[in-house]
Amino acid sequence: MADDVDDPKMTPKDVAEPLRRAIGERYLTYALSTIMHRALPDARDGLKPVHRRILYAMRELRLSSTGGFRKSAKISGDVMGNYHPHGDAAIYDAMARLAQDFNVRYPLVDGQGNFGNIDGDNPAAARYTEARLTSVAEALLDGLNENAVDFRDNYDGTLQEPVVLPAQFPNLLANGSSGIAVGMATNIPPHNIAELIDACLHLIKVPDARDDTLLNYVPGPDFPTGGVIVESRETIAQAYRTGRGSMRVRAKWEIEDLGRGQWQIVVTEIPYQVQKSKLVERLAELIQTKKVPILADIRDESADDIRMVLEPRSKNVDPDLLMGMLFRNSDLEVRFSLNMNVLIDGLTPKVCSMKEVLRAFLDFRREVLIRRSQHRMDKIDHRLEVLEGLIVAFLNLDRVIDIIRYDEDPKAALMREDWGKDHPRARDEADYVSPPASDGEFGLTEVQTEAILNMRLRSLRKLEEMELVSERDRLMEERAGLEDLLESGDLQWEAISDQLKEVKKTFGKSYEGGARRTLIEEADEIEDVPLEAMIEREPITVVCSQMGWIRAMTGHIDLTRELKFKDGDGPRFIFHAETTDRLLMFGSNGRFYTLSAANLPGGRGMGEPVRLMVDLPNEAAIVDLFIHDPERKLLVASSAGDGFVVPENEVVAQTRAGKQVLNVKGDTRAKVCKPVAGDSVAVVGENRKVLIFALDELPEMGRGKGVRLQKYKDGGLSDATTFTLAEGLSWRDPAGRTRTETELAEWTGKRASAGRMAPRGFPRDNTFT
Repeated sequence: MADDVDDPKMTPKDVAEPLRRAIGERYLTYALSTIMHRALPDARDGLKPVHRRILYAMRELRLSSTGGFRKSAKISGDVMGNYHPHGDAAIYDAMARLAQDFNVRYPLVDGQGNFGNIDGDNPAAARYTEARLTSVAEALLDGLNENAVDFRDNYDGTLQEPVVLPAQFPNLLANGSSGIAVGMATNIPPHNIAELIDACLHLIKVPDARDDTLLNYVPGPDFPTGGVIVESRETIAQAYRTGRGSMRVRAKWEIEDLGRGQWQIVVTEIPYQVQKSKLVERLAELIQTKKVPILADIRDESADDIRMVLEPRSKNVDPDLLMGMLFRNSDLEVRFSLNMNVLIDGLTPKVCSMKEVLRAFLDFRREVLIRRSQHRMDKIDHRLEVLEGLIVAFLNLDRVIDIIRYDEDPKAALMREDWGKDHPRARDEADYVSPPASDGEFGLTEVQTEAILNMRLRSLRKLEEMELVSERDRLMEERAGLEDLLESGDLQWEAISDQLKEVKKTFGKSYEGGARRTLIEEADEIEDVPLEAMIEREPITVVCSQMGWIRAMTGHIDLTRELKFKDGDGPRFIFHAETTDRLLMFGSNGRFYTLSAANLPGGRGMGEPVRLMVDLPNEAAIVDLFIHDPERKLLVASSAGDGFVVPENEVVAQTRAGKQVLNVKGDTRAKVCKPVAGDSVAVVGENRKVLIFALDELPEMGRGKGVRLQKYKDGGLSDATTFTLAEGLSWRDPAGRTRTETELAEWTGKRASAGRMAPRGFPRDNTFT
């Protein structure tokens, strides 16, 4: 494309460059703009440009913390028109967040009206709300009139805005920040101002302090919504040392005694940035889906404070177990990711440790102190120059009046006049430290002359002269102190320490909301809670019909009792169980499904189709349904005569979809699922041939097709079971009597052989039970 530059058809405005370079340069420009001017906060004042401009615009509108409120629309309009040429909605959202005490640890905006709530409701429109600065925001702005920071042109060059705010406290860590840039992000939790200042004071005393030592002063984040941080000190220290990490934050809860052994749990604080309304919805969903069966009800009784009431299903439930399950399954516990990616000196993005962030703040405070001190000294020098001229005028009052009264150009005459020994510098040259006043040794400068000419007649009295001398001496003493401060690093750090202590006194524990809100506890691992520990143990009778309708009847009823079923349906499985049991269902598709006995429908009606509880396909039949015993092993086999032994604890499914154990293809179906007991296996085919072989010839597997149990020329497997060879093989004869055969040598053989015809009296349905 470079050759196209010489194309005569191209206009002078056309520029040809490779597409890759053109897109790369433009995207890099966009990325840098996003990183520096939108997403990442400045390490010095902890603010992004939009927040800095909002606070500065409110200061320009004189919305002090003790003054009146102004419409939010006016504020966002001024910010947009003067400093931040972006959407007014984005500006108002940013300002509203600064006023939300559940989002910002130390609100910088004092809002009047609806500024949103912890439920996630949006603020009212800007035309309905009003705002002003808080005292915390004024602490960030203090010093702007004293040349504390640099100013730059606004977007159209008509006004000036500060590059950074002077910031009397480490706002970056105090209020935290979050943002997503291009290729990087930041997420900094809020902290307690008093603790941060203690860490800063220690860092001033011991500049090379270790990162872990700072944890003695700042043990962890201090969220505006309180809560409890459950993480080890080592984990928190590692996060602050590297600038990256995460920590678990839990809700704060307590047990409320209702009398007569009844109790309920009251949640009084929820984790940071969790919307209460969505949390309540999630807890209600857990109740509906019975994922936490020991939770009976959730009520939100919150007003200005948080009060969420959790009712247990039984008073015998362990509260710690209940909360442990809720922590695992809801946002009552969240993980806050820490990523302290900030702009150092407003230019360079860097992932910093806590020590680096506090060091950047302290270095900035020293720069602010030096600039403000120099600014004050310049003001003193100017005032001393004026005072010098006024003192000359009082010492030579008659001459001054004469010049002003009769000279055509009194200003020039006053400046030409040599005041000699009456000049302050001539009388006290040794102690006077003002810069040279004029080209002449004892003349007046233009500034001094203007001050004399503008002096009021009422000032021409002896008392005024004494006040001028007193003011001069006082300013000279202050100037000497400022000179010492600018020349001594120790004095500078001492002054910074005094300033920080004043801030701590103002915004510490005595400040409203200044005390620490978030508790920090050692991490405790939530162990897997057994189902029987969550559910009150009660006897039930499980009934499953031939068409797959299942129910749980209260108590252990007579298993021979006649029960009601739908027309055309009848009993299939009926057995005694308890509410703490888990049930295993084996389908003809070779999958195992897990059911909780406590979640089965009640026995007053016909129950519910089991296919609504698990994803059993319509074409698959139920092979077996039984109570889960984790210590047991199962023999599973297909209609093709293949099978194996599987430990029962490996077939438990965690989802509705079940767990595939026996692989079947085509017309082959899972046919047998029997508990393993004994040392031998008996197999009968549809051809009524029986084969007995040793159990150890079967492999133990977790999943697969298995190995051949019996050989068939036609037909397939009818039934299989396990037994102890020495005790004999039992079955029920056609008359319903149990018959046991101990002479089994005729049917004993190797696995996968054909077997021999079943003995006389063997059931016509070719089953062992």
